[in-house]
Amino acid sequence: MKIRRPHPVLTAALTGALAIGALAGCSAAAAETTSGTGTTTTTVSDVATTVDDALADNEDYTGLAALADETWDTSSETAVSLDGDSATVSGDGATADGSAVTISAPGTYRISGTLDDGQVVVSSEADGVVRLVLDGADITSSAGSAIAVTQADDVSVVLADGSSNSLTDASTYEDTSEDAPNAALFSSDTMVVSGTGALTVTGRSNDGIASKDGLVIAGGDITVTAVDDGVRGKDYLVVAGGAIDVDAAGDGLKADNEDGTNDDGETVGYAALLGGEVTVAAGDDGVHAESELVVDGATVTVSESVEGLEAAHILVAGGTVDVTSSDDGFNAAGGTTTTDETSSDAPAEGEAPASDAMPQGERPQGGGGGMPGEAAGDFSLVITGGDVTVDAGGDGLDSNGTLTVSGGDVTVLGPTDAGNGTLDSASAITVDGGTLLAVGSSGMLQTPGDGSEGWVAATFDTLSAGSELAVVDSSGTTVAEVTLTKDAQAAVLASADVTSGEEYTLRADGADVAIVTAGEAPEGSGMGMRP
Repeated sequence: MKIRRPHPVLTAALTGALAIGALAGCSAAAAETTSGTGTTTTTVSDVATTVDDALADNEDYTGLAALADETWDTSSETAVSLDGDSATVSGDGATADGSAVTISAPGTYRISGTLDDGQVVVSSEADGVVRLVLDGADITSSAGSAIAVTQADDVSVVLADGSSNSLTDASTYEDTSEDAPNAALFSSDTMVVSGTGALTVTGRSNDGIASKDGLVIAGGDITVTAVDDGVRGKDYLVVAGGAIDVDAAGDGLKADNEDGTNDDGETVGYAALLGGEVTVAAGDDGVHAESELVVDGATVTVSESVEGLEAAHILVAGGTVDVTSSDDGFNAAGGTTTTDETSSDAPAEGEAPASDAMPQGERPQGGGGGMPGEAAGDFSLVITGGDVTVDAGGDGLDSNGTLTVSGGDVTVLGPTDAGNGTLDSASAITVDGGTLLAVGSSGMLQTPGDGSEGWVAATFDTLSAGSELAVVDSSGTTVAEVTLTKDAQAAVLASADVTSGEEYTLRADGADVAIVTAGEAPEGSGMGMRP
């Protein structure tokens, strides 16, 4: 696919280190859906438009991430030497029994050599960091995890400069109890992975890398293959640097705490991709978070997935995101739904919508998205910067709450069937900055709503993959252009280069396919069947 935009677009990309600050600058969002007898107003929680706002109430990861920058006295290290079917320890805090190594105290442990069938277990009750320096370590286990942290204060895994390391777990674990280790590199406590070395992780039973607390990846050249999830943190998963290549049968990257908050009232179950390069091929979601999913400064490529990026609240503030999915490319879903109970048209709990509500399968013109009678939920999809490309078999950008683009360069190559939409939002779509170009099927066409910048929308006879589709203004200047990767019957362009009320022509391979007026939706748009 190639995308050409002759006019530069000013983006609002956010750069620099993340500072967890006070919640500020959020905007309240409300959606209105009109029935035959009145209007139902759905109030959605404040929507964060900056990284600081999005993560302000979340469990703080910065203390853990700071461990990646710590230095230590190499003369105080304990050496763990692996040799086929046995291991030896030189120094304090660790013991070896055949091919089983147990680390029982905070300290720095340099691990090197090969274990053909063994395990390194960390069980440290004392406060302090357990630092594992992998320096040419190759560990394979037939009983469970290659490295299993069952107890520790914090764990720092450092990939030594110039080293190549490998961790492979068992195909079947001996201990399958609920709290038992279940990944090739496993920690029951917070863990950070850093360094400039390489690490190959093979999860033959379940996950590749997993923490039952918080997980930060700050560096390293990491390759993960897993029969379930590739890289998983529970309270949070933060990628701040390095290169991560994941091939997983389940989710690629995941933060899966469904509790909502921890004991201190901080939000958990979030993922933040703030640096580095992430490449994912997944059998389920490419990147999944239960609460917030934030991208800023990272290069994220999801080459294969069912749903590309999924969370209750998704914010792309910068970086590059390229998603290929068989279903939704972006999906903001999974939280709670809130409806204004004072509305005369709001159904009572467990009650069906009134019979005179909007007919089944229809949605309000100009971007109302939900099922008939269904309120917009407490979900949001916000893009304020960066370069975003989506190639989706299902909905391209899908939000069960609000959908806002206020910066960046966004291209969506949507579905070919009428049962999905290139843009699908339960409430109005707002584009008030940046550029959004969406092409796909015409069956569920939605257009930007009130408060949006200039936009054009058109339907046309089916164009085949490979066609060059251009939007041209009245002076003959090409405003936007895209090469289709699959068939398309509709296009929506929102851009500062589009002037409401002006006439625009859509051309495919040089031939006119539609002439439209900016700000006017095609006849029948906003209507369509949801699957």
